[in-house]
Order: sequence, then C-alpha cells, then structure tokens
Amino acid sequence: MRIIVTGGSGFIGSNLVRALLRNGEEVLNIDKLTYAGNPASLASVEELDNYRFREIDICDKDSLRQAFEEFQPGCVMHLAAESHVDRSIDDPSAFIQTNVVGTYRLLEASVEYLSNSGVPLTDFRFLHVSTDEVFGSLGSEGAFTEKTPYDPHSPYSASKASSDHLVRAWHDTYGLPTLITNCSNNYGPFQFPEKLIPVVILKALRDEPIPIYGAGENIRDWLYVEDHVEALMCVLERGSVGETYNIGGNNELKNIDLVRLICSILDEIRPRTDRKNYEEQITFVSDRPGHDARYAIDASKIRSELEWEPKQDSNSGFRKTVQWYLDNEEWWKSVIDGSYQLERLGTGNR
Repeated sequence: MRIIVTGGSGFIGSNLVRALLRNGEEVLNIDKLTYAGNPASLASVEELDNYRFREIDICDKDSLRQAFEEFQPGCVMHLAAESHVDRSIDDPSAFIQTNVVGTYRLLEASVEYLSNSGVPLTDFRFLHVSTDEVFGSLGSEGAFTEKTPYDPHSPYSASKASSDHLVRAWHDTYGLPTLITNCSNNYGPFQFPEKLIPVVILKALRDEPIPIYGAGENIRDWLYVEDHVEALMCVLERGSVGETYNIGGNNELKNIDLVRLICSILDEIRPRTDRKNYEEQITFVSDRPGHDARYAIDASKIRSELEWEPKQDSNSGFRKTVQWYLDNEEWWKSVIDGSYQLERLGTGNR
C-alpha cells in the first residue's frame, strides 16, 4: 500500500511512519519541518527503499498536487498540525493556517487526484487524526463519545474542530472516503520536550524546577503513542468510511499524580546523587487561560467494532517512556540546544 503521511517527522507521525514501514507499506512523509519536525526521529529508516520524504508545507497547493501525481497514493494519513496549546494562545495564526487552511488544501488535493487519476473511491482512504480537545471540558463524571457536541476552548482546539468539520463536509459533499479519529493525550518516545511528560523527565534530570499549572488538578487520559499508532492502522484497514473513532488509553490521572509517578520512577531507576526525591523539584505556576479541567475518552466503539484496545497500563507505558529518555540523551539534548534543526540542511526531498 502507498501511504502519504503528513507530519511524519513529528512525535506521533514518526512513530506511525516506522510502524507502517515495518508493516511493509510504502510511505511518503510530507513534513514542513517546523520546530516540532525532527529528521533525527526517522534516522533509522531514512535509507529504506520503501520510505520517501518531501519537505512540503501542506498549505502549498502546487507542491501537494505534484506529490500526489508522482507518488500515486492509496491512502492519506493526515497528522500535520500545530498542536501545543500554549503556543496557540501566544500566536493563533499558525494554527489557523496549518490546521484549517492546510487541511483544506490536502482535501482539495485528494479530490483532484482522485478525479484525474482514475483511482476508484473504494480503493482510497483519507484518515484525519484529531484530538479529544475539540469536545471541551468534562466534569467529574462521564467521557467523550463520538456523539459528544464540539465545545473547543483554545485556539488550538478550535482549529482542530474546524478541520474535523471540513473533513466531514468533504465526505458528504464530494464523496471523499474519509475517516476521523479523536485521541486522548499521547506520550512516549520522540515527543518534543515542550509537552508535560518530557518536560517533567528532563527538568528532573537537569535538577531544574518541575512546573505544574495551578494545583495540578487537571485530569487527562494518557495514551501510549505506540498503542495510538496501532489504533490508527486498525482504523485505516478496517474502519467504516465516514465514521469517527475515539482512541483513548483508559488511563486517567490528575496532572499532579502523573508528575509524582514520573518522579517515583526516576527515583527508582536514576536516583539523584544527593539521594533527594525528584518530587522535591515540583513547583506550582499560574494556570494558563482556558485550561480544560478534565478529558476522558469512551473508546468502546473502536473496541467493539475493530477489536482494538491499548496494551500499556497505568504504569508500564510511563516506565517505558522514562527509560527511553534515559537511553536517548543525544536525541533530546540536540532538541534542547537547537542543533537538531541543522539536520534539515541535509534532509531535502528523496
């Protein structure tokens, strides 16, 4: 199968690309290589015969058209997005451009490609990867289902909600064979060190204050990235066209409890030389605007229809993640000091 993956040099995207290549698929990774796109995350596969890369902004209509014409994909897995809530509050414009306009351009390119190539609609899939943040905030009970009304509260979640609506519209109006997934918070290998879990790990290792918004009472459902990738491949292969599938980790934790868990794992496998506990580095900072109180995913649809459920439990995935960052200092140090961006100079298109 020939699959275009957008955002394949990012956190979830790079994990997906490696999984698809292991599965024998032919992959074209389209990535703009913004700050969150790291060529080093795919260094292990860049010479494989079934892997190709093109540095393209998904808002670039002509470059997308050329990529479709040359690669002749049977599927598109759309992950390219600006995704950090704090950045969306500081500067929403990039989120509107990439998440909304970029998704439109990709949908447009897909319809044009199908019209010109003669590929039957039944042989094509467009999988749009979204977030549970489009649903807003939950109280102390309940969980997001595929029927939960949209209620985004940040520029990031509003831009993702917009892109979800565009994908549904292109299915209903133009007959594009689309699928949508809404996932809970991801974590695992190769996550950019601005997200909560790598922030905690790396601040702890560098003996810096570990910041927590507010009192740390916000609750998230944590999904190990490799479980998420397996779910995406499952939806692509067996999902029903036009449907949406929620993907969750069955792993709800308060932020403060998550941070303490990460600290305790570090205490066990990389204790501080002064024998203090990493938890002593925790510091509380002012909460961010529009910070949703709780997210929780009801993933019963994908479990019952596609027989998928996460493999990592409330401890194993976090332990794997901590160990990965301990074992891959070269990767995260290059991100922190900015040297990873020099990789772009030798990446180009191949």
